[in-house]
Order: sequence, then structure tokens, then C-alpha cells
Amino acid sequence: MQAPSGDSPPPTPPIATGTGSPGGGPVPGGGRLRPWHTLWLLLLLGWTVSAADRAVTGPVVTWMIENDVAFLTDTDNPHALGGLIGGLFFAGYMLTQFPGGYLGDRYGHRTLIVVSLLWAGIATLLTGFIGGLVAFIVIRVVTGLGEGAYYSNDRTLITETTPERDRSLGMGVVITGLAFGITIATVFTPHLIGIGRLVMPDIEAWRMAFWILGAATVAVGLLLAHRFREHLSLAKLGGASLRLAGYSAVSLALIMGVYLLGDKAGLSGLWIALLEVALAVGLVMYALSRKGEELKPVLRNRDLFLIYLANIAILWNLWFFSFWSVSIVAGAANSSFMSAALTAGFNAGAGILGFPAGGWLSDYGVRRGWGRKEMMLTFTGVQAVLTVCFAWYLSAAEKPSLLVMGLLLFTASLFFNALQPIGHALTADIAQPELRGSAFGMQNLIGEMGAVLSPAISGVLRDRTGGWTAAVWLDAGIVVAGFCVLACVRGQRGPSGTGSPGISVKV
Repeated sequence: MQAPSGDSPPPTPPIATGTGSPGGGPVPGGGRLRPWHTLWLLLLLGWTVSAADRAVTGPVVTWMIENDVAFLTDTDNPHALGGLIGGLFFAGYMLTQFPGGYLGDRYGHRTLIVVSLLWAGIATLLTGFIGGLVAFIVIRVVTGLGEGAYYSNDRTLITETTPERDRSLGMGVVITGLAFGITIATVFTPHLIGIGRLVMPDIEAWRMAFWILGAATVAVGLLLAHRFREHLSLAKLGGASLRLAGYSAVSLALIMGVYLLGDKAGLSGLWIALLEVALAVGLVMYALSRKGEELKPVLRNRDLFLIYLANIAILWNLWFFSFWSVSIVAGAANSSFMSAALTAGFNAGAGILGFPAGGWLSDYGVRRGWGRKEMMLTFTGVQAVLTVCFAWYLSAAEKPSLLVMGLLLFTASLFFNALQPIGHALTADIAQPELRGSAFGMQNLIGEMGAVLSPAISGVLRDRTGGWTAAVWLDAGIVVAGFCVLACVRGQRGPSGTGSPGISVKV
């Protein structure tokens, strides 16, 4: 049932994945820019704008609560509602992870990357024109549905086009765009809103953040479409868009159906978020029943499934701090929105160092005979200890220091971001090459359960306790649980041997 992706140009000479390089030139990283390096930079740009689009919701929601925007202040629990909005975005993002990877395996991974970026950019632009709570939620869910197709195709394309000796480094360099995007959304949202105040009433100024970031995403999507033009066709773009739209229409109906029914029944945001996760579990079971034999290597591989489960803790921690870090810092230190945004930026900015450093260390360690699993486990353990220290500091300090909070956030995030490309390379090592898109999609589908629950549950805890300490302690406990799950993965030592000997490097 596996159709050719049509993503590769005519066969090219094999590229050695050991100590050599094509044409006998310097090895990758030895001073000469290789075609896969150009691809890394293009995909990094895609990650940057995509991450900024999704991360901007948290700071904007915090600003809306502080500035009495109607549909967030008309509730007794604004943080719970704001967290639910973030969770519903990730419900959409989660439900197209697997379809996006599956369609990428069929239509071409470059095709789905372009579709994802253009879809997300247009939806983010439209967010700035929306009024009313339900309409705002719908357009954010639609944005998430489009963005969900990026991750699995980006990870697979890097695996296919990068020599195996630099695979993890490539994943780390590219996903640094996630850190850039989150940092941009965290630090610059106050400035983007300030630009909005110059041309519209203060209460409407939040719209400018979505307009500027949405336009940037469309521009990057068009750039990648131009650079990938040899791999694209209108037939593939149209077919992939229609198939993704079909999955998305069903997912949107299910997500909004759960939300509206839960809201009408008087359920809290916490219970609605839990029902959204139950919906995702049901869809995984449905996929298993419909395509059990085809997807057996993706769903029934013990080590892959444990990595999927450990990814719940990773995504919980990522989007807990990415969504609420500004509010956490502002509440703990009683600081201004701008000062809190700058301090919270340390958490996001650590990825600019952590992602590529983790990717490089992973490839270096594998060449030395270390296991990726052991490296990932070590970094997770360090991150768990530092997260516990952050929770303890918030509990013990009468007035937490912005400097201390910034240093703790930066250090914990440094190890947290470094472990992620190691985990991505581990998934690529274990998954069958022809099903990597599906494997990455399933990994993020299951992992995004953490992203759906994290903003919503944390917002509920904030409203009920009056502070962020309980939510931070919960995050620390979930990180420890992820460490325990990861410890059960058997892993591999040394090169996997699954890399493709002939690597397409045209971008």
C-alpha cells in the first residue's frame, strides 16, 4: 500500500556516511557548505515561523487577561479558559500528526511541508480578524491542524537527505528554529502589540501580533515552495491539501463538538481537555483497527511506543513553560509584562544552544560507541533535577529574583532542548525507513497529549491556588515520570545501519 513519495529527483551517486564525503571533499561540517546544510537552513526557517505562530497565543492570552479583553474577562477563571484555548490548539496540532506523516510518505515530504506552512500562515493572519470566543478557538484549532503536518515530514526529510554521521546534528540545527520561534513570540509580543497600538484602539492591539507573524509564515512558505519546486507539482499539492483538509474537517468537527458539548454541560476546562485526549486515544485505536498490518511496525514496536509515551512528558514541559512562562515569572516576581517576557525568554532562548549541541553530541557519541538512549536519559535526569530546583525556589522564596528564575529556566531548558534531537535520531534509528514519516507522526500525536493537557490543567491549578507553584511541581513530577518510562527503552549502541546509502540532496 506504500506509494512512492515522488519526493526524490533522479538517482544520484551514493554518499558515504562514514569518514568521507561526496567527491572526496571535506567531510560535513569541515568548512564546505553542502546541499543538506542548505536544506537544514530552509527547514529551520519553517520551524521558526511555525513555532512563533503557535507560541504567540500564550503571551497574547496573558496580555488579554491583564487588559480586560472581553471574551477572557467575562469568566471567573480566565487562566483556565486561556489554558483551554492553548490546549484546543494542540488538540488540532495533535490530530494531524499521524495523517501528516502518512500523507508525506505518499505525496512527498516537501509537499506536506509547503502545504503546512502556507495553511498555518493564512490561518494565523485570519486570527487577527476574529472576534468572539468560539470563533477565536475555531481559527486557532484550524491553525494547529495545518501546523501538525510539519513535524513528521521535516524529521523524515532530514533523515533521508543527511549522511547518517550528521543525522542528529541536522535534526538539532533545524529544530533550533523552534527555540527561535518561541523566543520571538515570548520576547517580542509586547513590541508587536505596541505596534498595534499605533494604528488601532488599545483593546484591539493584540491583533497585530497575529498579522505580522502570519505574514512572515506565508512568506517563508512561498520561499520553500520556490526552493522545492523541482519536487512539487500542482497535482501533488492539490491532492495532499485535499486529503489533509478532509482529515482536518473531521478533526475540527470532533474537537469543537467535544468543546461545545462539554461547555453546554457545564464541564470545566480540565474535563474538556481530558475528553480531547480521550478523543486522540480513540483515533489511535481506530488507525490500529483500520491499518493494523500496515502500521504494525509503527504502533506495536515496544521501544518506539515507550518513546512515544516519554514524549508526553517532553511536550508537557515544553508547552507548559512556552505557554505560561511569562505569567509564571510575572506572578512570582510581581514584575511588568515586559520584564516577565524578557526573563521568560531565557527558557526559550536556551534552545538556540541546546538543540544543535544535543544533536552534535548525539552523533559524536554514536561514533564513539555510546548509546543515544543513555545520552537522552542522562540529559532528562539533569533536567528533572533542575526543574525540581525551580519548583522548590518558587515555594521557598518570599520574593523570587528575576535573575535566579532566569538562570534556572535557562539551565534546565538547555538540557531539555539538547535531549530532543537525540530522541528524534533514536526514533529514526528504530523505525523502518519507509515508515519513518508515520513513526514521527505517531510519536508527536501521542506526545501532544501532554501539550493539550499542560496549558489547561496548569491554568486550572493557577486559578484554584492563586499561584503557579502547584503547576510547576506537577510539571517536575511529570518530567520524573518521563525519565522512568525512558529508562525502559532498550535503545541501540553505535550507528543503526538503517541509513540510506544513496541520499537525495537536491533542495
